[in-house]
Amino acid sequence: MVLRILIGVVVGGALGFAYYKLVGCSSGACPLTSNPVISTLYGMALGGLVASSLN
Repeated sequence: MVLRILIGVVVGGALGFAYYKLVGCSSGACPLTSNPVISTLYGMALGGLVASSLN
C-alpha cells in the first residue's frame, strides 16, 4: 500500500512538472502553473490521492 502511494506521488510529481513545462503560464497570472515548485507539489498531492484510492 505504501509503495503504491509512493509511486503515485512520484508519477504525479513528474506529471505536474511536465504540465508546467509543456502547458505552463508565461504571463505569471496563473498561480498553479506559473511556478514549477507549486505545480510539482500539486501533482504529487493528486498522484498520492489517486494512488491511495485505487484498490
